Amino acid sequence: MSELILKPMETEEEIRGKAFVHWKSWQESYPGIVDAGYLAGLTLEKCEALARAYPDNTWVAKLDGQVVGFAACGPDRGNPGSGEVYALYVLEAFQKQKIGWRLMRFCLEELAGCGRVFVWVLAGNDKAIRFYEQVGFRPDGNEKMLTLGAPVKVIRMVLEPEGAQNGR
Repeated sequence: MSELILKPMETEEEIRGKAFVHWKSWQESYPGIVDAGYLAGLTLEKCEALARAYPDNTWVAKLDGQVVGFAACGPDRGNPGSGEVYALYVLEAFQKQKIGWRLMRFCLEELAGCGRVFVWVLAGNDKAIRFYEQVGFRPDGNEKMLTLGAPVKVIRMVLEPEGAQNGR
């Protein structure tokens, strides 16, 4: 039986593995949501450069030594005292194996002292929205537009601290 290992991204192999998951996940998840020209221009090399530029707060999920997913989280960039899941991706071939759940649980443990936790998700990425809703995130009404070859809307979702939901 294979053992899933979650660990900080540290080695050259893990950087390349994270970059591949980033690149491949965009190719698998975003056709029809993100401009095709933008997706075509998002190369493995660009994803590797991003992995090298932003190694902090990034954890990889390894199965039999292969990086199959990653998550990045830390302080929310717009709400002091809150946390943010910056990214969470699992290769399509490894989805529905609770790897995303384990990565999310890991992030939430890392952000336990932050109060509210936010995540931004592309509108139209229904699979990701359902996943975040199953975890307990809810859209909070905040939206913004990004230009990824063409304008695309992102929505913000929030996970309130235990006991803060429904006025408890």
